[in-house]
Amino acid sequence: MPPDRPKLLILGGSGVPGEDLRGRLESGYDVSVVQAGALLDTLYDQRSAIVVPTGGGQARVGLSEAMAAALLDSTGHGACLAWPDGSVFWANERFRAYPESTQARISAAARDVGRGRSTAVDGSAHHQSEVEDETRAYEALMSPLRGARRPGVGAVHGQEAGATEAVAVIVRDITDERRVRRKFEAIERAGQELVSLDPETVRGKNVFERLTILEEKIISQCRELLNFDHFAIRLIDEKTGRLELVVSSGMTPEASELEIYPRAENNGISGRVAATGQSYICRDAERDPLFLPGLAGARSSITVPLRLRDRVVGTFDVESTQPDAFDEEDRRFAEMFGRHTAMALHMLDLLVVERSATNATVSGRVAGEISEPLTDILAEAEWLKALAEREPEAVRHVERIRADVQSIRQRLESVAAGPQTLLGVEKAMSEIRPEPLLRGRLVLVADDEPNVRRIIHDILHNRGCVVATFESGVGAIAALEEVAAGRRPKYDLVLSDIKMPDRNGYEVFAAARRLMPGVPVVLMTGFGYDPHHSIVRASQEGLQAVLFKPFPVERLLDEVRKAVTPAT
Repeated sequence: MPPDRPKLLILGGSGVPGEDLRGRLESGYDVSVVQAGALLDTLYDQRSAIVVPTGGGQARVGLSEAMAAALLDSTGHGACLAWPDGSVFWANERFRAYPESTQARISAAARDVGRGRSTAVDGSAHHQSEVEDETRAYEALMSPLRGARRPGVGAVHGQEAGATEAVAVIVRDITDERRVRRKFEAIERAGQELVSLDPETVRGKNVFERLTILEEKIISQCRELLNFDHFAIRLIDEKTGRLELVVSSGMTPEASELEIYPRAENNGISGRVAATGQSYICRDAERDPLFLPGLAGARSSITVPLRLRDRVVGTFDVESTQPDAFDEEDRRFAEMFGRHTAMALHMLDLLVVERSATNATVSGRVAGEISEPLTDILAEAEWLKALAEREPEAVRHVERIRADVQSIRQRLESVAAGPQTLLGVEKAMSEIRPEPLLRGRLVLVADDEPNVRRIIHDILHNRGCVVATFESGVGAIAALEEVAAGRRPKYDLVLSDIKMPDRNGYEVFAAARRLMPGVPVVLMTGFGYDPHHSIVRASQEGLQAVLFKPFPVERLLDEVRKAVTPAT
């Protein structure tokens, strides 16, 4: 005869999948599922019984008050029976352990049910109330009991037959649930704040300054809401396919130089997460072969994908100096925050791209609109020139008008060209006069636009600088490495475009800081376009200045003069 199996009673209720649990557990246990209300009725009326399945069918098992109390204590919930006036006449051990103030609040809620002042939830006979003390929060599920009799006790004076004679209460500790719920709500509010830039906050600010505001919010919320001090956000570069570091806090400079691609193998945890779209908790960095450290002394990490709809656009990586510092709750919070972060960064990129396209479109339309009147002005100038051929002064003024018209047209073309050119080039090119402050200064210029490289080279050369130009970030970094190796003289200034096909502006900036500490670096970008967020990252680490193409040549010269002026 097989030995009796352990008997397991499941207290059902809202959110408790009793039948599903029965199916999972009945191979090892004799399982009974009883709803909370039925169990409370059983406790109230000792003449009732629970039907328990056995090997040969079913058996009715009567419950004594002691058995019912022991059963309720085993659930981990508080339980009590109260009269309609709220006075408790029976309670289990868990309930009696609650603070007196908490018991009083539950009694008051039971009184409202007993006197019909409370509305049942979901149209059922059960009523629900939340109470809390200084440290804990509880959910009280209450059921009115009608027409029953407690052994040895008659009907309550003044109660009619069928009226509520007692209230059965089950009390569940929901402190952790409430904490998690409130944190989710806080993250949701923070996410909404990320994607909504207040007009008063951003009015008058350029793209770089708006990006700074956004990234400050991300860093602040990571610390305040998630308690993450050391984290890195990487986005997939569409051209190179690399995971580029765009926002970080507490990470080492070497972390930004890691070449990571969204691949499941040989690209660390971030590469795997970006490739698979699955979060990853590293509990022991010293034993995990996938771990690539970004924080000095890191012992554990959690990495989640950044998603835009169904597409993975990057990763959010958090590291700790403590082993096993993250759990499933941290993962859920990080994933939720990551979705908001991805949307905010995407919206900001769209803003910059739209600005670039709008500037070019508006400039082109303006040029088209004023083309006809400018042509008329030139025609009138020709007529005046013929009329004033014998008056040299009049002819000079007419030629001035013609030159101004041509200049207007050229400047509009330059604005429309945007990143492909600069403003005020004609006048600057006509001036060849070395300046004492700039004479002999060595300047490195990196830009993949040939026209921009030529203009900057010629203008700085005309002012006395010695200029080395490079068409790629790789070439510029190689030249900086030669300086560090003693094969090139040290540069006085580095000018680099942000958006280049092989290396971005931040990578050039970081290499200059590493290989030539103290050298000033000025970054350039078209209409503020900065897909890798190089500007904010570099500004936090000592960037000299930023120039937004198409910038005036005089602005370039001013920044070069500031950069090479000796500190006082």
